[in-house]
Amino acid sequence: MSTADAAKIVEQRWGLFSRWGPYVLLAFGVLMALATSGVVGMTRGEWYASWALVGAGLALQLWWSRAAGSRPGPSAAGTLYYAVRWAIAFTLTWLNPFFAFYAVVGYFGAERLLPPRLVKPGLFATAVIMAGSQSGGLPPDGELGWTVFGALLAVHVALLIVFAHLAAQEYERNRIAASTIVELEHTNTALQQAMDENAALHSQLLVQAREAGVADERRRLAAEIHDTIAQGLTGIIAQLQVVANASDETLAREHLGRAADLARHSLGEARRSVHNLSPTALEHDALPEALKKTVTEWAERTGVRAEFTLTGTAEPLHEEIEATLLRIVQEALSNASRHAAATRLGVTLSYMDGEVTLDVRDDGRGFDPLATVRRSGSGGFGLDGMRARAERIAGSLTVESEPGGGTALSARVPLVRHG
Repeated sequence: MSTADAAKIVEQRWGLFSRWGPYVLLAFGVLMALATSGVVGMTRGEWYASWALVGAGLALQLWWSRAAGSRPGPSAAGTLYYAVRWAIAFTLTWLNPFFAFYAVVGYFGAERLLPPRLVKPGLFATAVIMAGSQSGGLPPDGELGWTVFGALLAVHVALLIVFAHLAAQEYERNRIAASTIVELEHTNTALQQAMDENAALHSQLLVQAREAGVADERRRLAAEIHDTIAQGLTGIIAQLQVVANASDETLAREHLGRAADLARHSLGEARRSVHNLSPTALEHDALPEALKKTVTEWAERTGVRAEFTLTGTAEPLHEEIEATLLRIVQEALSNASRHAAATRLGVTLSYMDGEVTLDVRDDGRGFDPLATVRRSGSGGFGLDGMRARAERIAGSLTVESEPGGGTALSARVPLVRHG
């Protein structure tokens, strides 16, 4: 059920109470007055006055049932209705304390009938009636009666203050929740527009590649887009899912910020891929630093404990080799977050004599490497893509895994120094 539907149901139930509640409470007050008239000591004249006031209360309610439809909020007519109803309830309670059952309706809907400056006085006036009824009737009898009346009135006022404070807090929470929902809707709309723009860019690039007849360029673009946009959108969706389930506005804003950062990063990576540039992560950092940052950011997004380890002496490598190793790690991390359900993951970069190895291992659910995995339209290049990347630079990729035993991936490429 949506928030709007829930609010509509509450409004309907409130309307039902506003229409029939006064009749029911007045009738109950009459029954209690009849049952206790002997104990209270009502005279014949007081009963005549009571019946006249009951009739006036019924007439007032009938008039308001017709007039309320054209006056949904606080108005002069609503103020008049509340004041006359209070006067009738006060007089009836003066004649018999049990007519206070009718007076209690004054606690409900004051903010809908009265202007804001009159809401508190209206509730206080209702509290006077209730305290008078509970202290034995109006007017209080003797010093003790006035003392009891004063104490009860103080209790009623204190309760009104407490409930008003709680109502204000609830209103503020609802307001913040509604504002967050609106903000999320705007964010989702903006994200959908970005996804549509990215999809259009993807299609345009593929068409240009086909027209040029450059099959290798088409494969490069497809791999780059998968490693940037698709992985970035996966991260964005994960952040928005956290926002949708978050009750803390600060936490929601933090994850919305992360989603926005991922969107900007993915857009930058897509532009760089179009121009066949190296990944953004390698623009200012060497490969070890870029891999460490990539692993750290992935761990923060997913909540999985991940560590990066460097062995050997790091050397500047050829741009294509560094870009390939970075992309393999990004794809491995993406696969781990989507499929492995791991709690720990480790990435090790090793510089050896004439060779560089990259190992990614996790303790996730694992899989059967020999099983044929059907590639879907929504999936990525996966292991085949990583293996093709390694082989394109005269390297290799091996995978060791078994169901329930985690996964270990190892890429071996030649150590070709930066020229």
